[in-house]
Amino acid sequence: MTYTVNPGLIPGTVLKKKDFGDVSGIEFLNKIFFVSNGVMLNQLREISGVDGSTLQNWVKRGWIGNTVNKRYSKNQLARILIINMMRSSMMLERIDYILHYINGNIDDTSDDIIPESELYGYICDIYDRFGDSGCHKEEELRSLIREITAEKYVEPVEGAKERLDRALEIILVAYFASNAAALANILFNGL
Repeated sequence: MTYTVNPGLIPGTVLKKKDFGDVSGIEFLNKIFFVSNGVMLNQLREISGVDGSTLQNWVKRGWIGNTVNKRYSKNQLARILIINMMRSSMMLERIDYILHYINGNIDDTSDDIIPESELYGYICDIYDRFGDSGCHKEEELRSLIREITAEKYVEPVEGAKERLDRALEIILVAYFASNAAALANILFNGL
């Protein structure tokens, strides 16, 4: 028997992948932003399933960055989805640390090693190729991460790829843990 949690959902969202043509992570973001240069808070809630007060709290804590004309950018949406993927298995302060580890100060893109939208794309690509069960060996995940980042990623500074690979492993393991915890709750509720 195969157990899945949120089968067919776009990672970090409450949206079904098939409703968007089975797109990759970056293609999903591009579809959302095809006709708009930003999304409003109510659209973020519909996409992520995260309530508005939580999203506003993340903005106040400096985890998302400030909006422009009350609109969130593609990178801000990606950041929200990444946080949402990990938040049930990892403390928010640790998630914030990982995002700073990758991109430093949220208000300064000069210290970024990858835009959040591209980071989200990598996460989704790895997740899709690895499978949503997460029941694989640790080295298999590391190997896949190294393979995928070697295909496309260009280091802006020396050591950035290693840093990205380490962060991707943490993010994906946290996401698998979130899915496992959700599955445990589903099974428990079935008792």
